[in-house]
Amino acid sequence: MRPDSARTARDARTEAEAGDLAHVPRPREQTRLFGHGHAEAAFAGALAAGRLHHAWLIGGPAGIGKATLAYRVARRLVADPRTLPFPDSLDVPEDHPAARQVTALSHPNLVALHRVQAPGAKTLPTRISVDAAREALALFGATAGGEGGWRVCIVDSAEDLNANSANALLKMIEEPPPRAIFLIVSHAPGRLLPTIRSRCRALTLRALPEADVRAIIEEFPAPFARPDAAALARAVSLCEGSVARAVALLDPATAAVEAEVSALLAGLPEPDGRRVLKLAETLAGRDAEPLLATVLDAIQRHVATEIDRRQGEGPARLLALVEAAERIASSAREAAIYNLDRRPLVLAAFRELAAATRIPLTS
Repeated sequence: MRPDSARTARDARTEAEAGDLAHVPRPREQTRLFGHGHAEAAFAGALAAGRLHHAWLIGGPAGIGKATLAYRVARRLVADPRTLPFPDSLDVPEDHPAARQVTALSHPNLVALHRVQAPGAKTLPTRISVDAAREALALFGATAGGEGGWRVCIVDSAEDLNANSANALLKMIEEPPPRAIFLIVSHAPGRLLPTIRSRCRALTLRALPEADVRAIIEEFPAPFARPDAAALARAVSLCEGSVARAVALLDPATAAVEAEVSALLAGLPEPDGRRVLKLAETLAGRDAEPLLATVLDAIQRHVATEIDRRQGEGPARLLALVEAAERIASSAREAAIYNLDRRPLVLAAFRELAAATRIPLTS
């Protein structure tokens, strides 16, 4: 049986993938890159100079274009440079054979290591298994083909690797084969194995400006529905530079949950207990994972705003808010990894924030 986290050509367009957004092109289907010219220039410059590092750690918040950049680099590396109009840049025409093969994940010199829903499964796997990693990395045990000879592995994202699959990746980048490139996408590089980080060239992408988020969404092709102007403005203002978050907030159900959470947070330290319990019940289902992400984002925004607002209230109060936010984030990660009931997580989050808010002012 083929491991359920490795992507092959035959299922590239039929199975759900981690990070999918309804009616939104996947990163490998997007040819334009917004807001990360410095990162693109770093790759293009290293390629032109013949000093392309074998492993790149592309870090930054979720939904800002890290995977889009990785696939843009991959298109350039697997394409025959003699067929490109600008061989020293990362531009590859949309109708180029390599571009079409990367979009379909059918190029023999490219493998994507990410979470994919197995045929017949009802949900995505929560982690990338070691079997999936070994199958994907087997590409680098074969002889490179094609004119350019580059072999590319995209890991999207490194946080989805379990301990064994992370070690399998580590062994490969410790002793990389010739003309092999690893593009490792990470939403939180600081949490990766130090041994992986030390072997990569780090490239940090920043949150996108609101204008870029708006432009990206407005360019999405049908069947993505053009959003209402007011809804788009609110989503862009709340998304913190993440296109994925903005798209989520355009969904009426998600927007309603965000508004409810914001109202409950405004009621701290005494939020309406019945409404908190109802919110927890809403988030109990496995299919409510995107809504939970919206709740956690709203909590982090609230904490950041409160810390900013309360700079003069003493370190104890600020530290309590920071520690509460960290505990909530840690609990959320554990709930995702072990598929725990989300209701206790939501209830505990509001208890943590209420307790932190009640701490007396200090001089």
